[in-house]
Amino acid sequence: MCLFQLCGLVRYMECGPPRVNDKLMRFFDHCKKFLTEVEKNATALYHVEAFKTGPEMQNILKKVAATLQVPVNDLNADLIQVAFFTCSFDLAIKGVKSPWCDVFDIDDAKVLEYLNDLKQYWKRGYGYTINSRSSCTLFQDIFQHLDKAVEQKQRSQPISSPVILQFGHAETLLPLLSLMGYFKDKEPLTAYNYKEQTHRKFRSGHIVPYASNLIFVLYHCENAKTPKEQFRVQMLLNEKVLPLAYSQETVSFYEDLKNHYKDILQSCQTSEECELAKANSTSDEL
Repeated sequence: MCLFQLCGLVRYMECGPPRVNDKLMRFFDHCKKFLTEVEKNATALYHVEAFKTGPEMQNILKKVAATLQVPVNDLNADLIQVAFFTCSFDLAIKGVKSPWCDVFDIDDAKVLEYLNDLKQYWKRGYGYTINSRSSCTLFQDIFQHLDKAVEQKQRSQPISSPVILQFGHAETLLPLLSLMGYFKDKEPLTAYNYKEQTHRKFRSGHIVPYASNLIFVLYHCENAKTPKEQFRVQMLLNEKVLPLAYSQETVSFYEDLKNHYKDILQSCQTSEECELAKANSTSDEL
């Protein structure tokens, strides 16, 4: 996963040495509330485990067992996932069809896709508020760089950092997109509403595929009529324009974008968000 921030057009620039900042890009590893209530909580992924023993997965177990001519009791959902990932990884990385692909059909693939989406939803997405709120520092860091570029442009100074490149993983990007309100369904993904979620927005394989990236592009408009109209922002997800979550417009005045996310930019403090709740409290399931 990559995060890009582009401020204007750049023909040539020298890049400084890379800096490792795990506290920024792997914020989840440094958030005590997330680690306690989600990562290390045996019940946090209840819906994932429940779906593994549900009718949809059990049907796949029986079909695969029959195809392989092995007792169904010798298989479980985790082994089925390993076989499915072997198939999908070979296709995606090598362009090779693994023999394991032959044991699944399109309906099986949809069920196994949902199983993986359940895990990402409850561990990295909207399942628990702390999943996304733990990424506030990264979100604020992005806008600090954009603010600096705006200020330098207003003072007719050279943009000191025309391009900011940040590298992480899907575990970094999913919480950030959730924090911004993207790909949120009307109803939570659960072990019991697979059919109802056929047309869901939250599809982790589409949102964060291999080499996924999120780009913030800051534009300066020379012929703007007002100061507000001088700076605009466009976002791209995986090199495709990402409409604004709150308006579906493809471009926003920078000031309007900041106003929409004012709560996150001004009030979300990671130290407070990640503070462990008092004893006897429970995870904040949505």
